[in-house]
Amino acid sequence: MHKLLLMAGAIFSGLSVALGAFGAHALKALLEKNQRVDVFETAVRYQFFHALALILLGILAQQMPHKYLNNAGYAFIIGIIIFSGSLYILAITNIRWLGAITPIGGVAFIVGWVLMLLAVMGSKG
Repeated sequence: MHKLLLMAGAIFSGLSVALGAFGAHALKALLEKNQRVDVFETAVRYQFFHALALILLGILAQQMPHKYLNNAGYAFIIGIIIFSGSLYILAITNIRWLGAITPIGGVAFIVGWVLMLLAVMGSKG
């Protein structure tokens, strides 16, 4: 499982850099027209933070395997897809109702951090 977390972290990290550059250059005019530059930047920032968290989880899972670490990884992946994904689409399309599902991704992020805490607290070390 640690390898999956590391791979997901690497993929999402690379994508966040690519999407950040794409937003800053190719989508700049559209994002400014929609007045959503800040929304797009928030999506990129949270994706990158949680991609790094996935890498950290992969390292932790190798050192101290715990089912909560695996579940935290799933929560971060779900959070990236729902939180950042909905913000990307909102920023590009200006479809406002997408903002209503963004908090679900935020809750997934929080769940991931709580699961990580519980795993560390329950570890034998």
